[in-house]
Amino acid sequence: MIGRITGKLIEKLPPTVCVDVNGIGYDIDVPMSTLYALPDTGAQVTLFIHLTVREDAHILYGFSTANERATFRELVKVSGIGARTALSVLSGMSVADLAQAITLQEPGRLMKVPGIGKKTAERLLLEMRGKLGADLGATPHAHNSHAADILNALLALGYSDRESQGALKTLPEDIGVSEGIRAALKALAR
Repeated sequence: MIGRITGKLIEKLPPTVCVDVNGIGYDIDVPMSTLYALPDTGAQVTLFIHLTVREDAHILYGFSTANERATFRELVKVSGIGARTALSVLSGMSVADLAQAITLQEPGRLMKVPGIGKKTAERLLLEMRGKLGADLGATPHAHNSHAADILNALLALGYSDRESQGALKTLPEDIGVSEGIRAALKALAR
């Protein structure tokens, strides 16, 4: 089993990169989050690898962190989620955002990822419950019952997921929904 590859980054053709290891070039599929974290071509790079062996191919998937790889491995265990869809999920949201969506059981956030419909999002939330959220400590407000409502309100108002999450982190833990929305809007206006 190949667990990690270190070598010279010789090519970036999203979603694939090529890493030269002692004269052998390995084509590795990576999520966009990993692609953005990579240095320029010609630089030394280390990727955590997941190897998939099929009848017709051996495919390498690379990740900048072991946490991303572990999340990818959990995603491909979900029925109906293949490697391409798992890469798409990790390209569309960070591991922490995914863990928070699972903890708060928010299918709408997953449905923003290309290739994820309502049924797939709900199945993913159901099968991943307890596998990511608790392990990663998705957010300090995960225990706040109003956090999901405040977040959904901000998303409905057109704020991005990242902006909404940032505003949510500024709120006191015991704040109510309407007060939380007002306070988050003030934080976003700054």
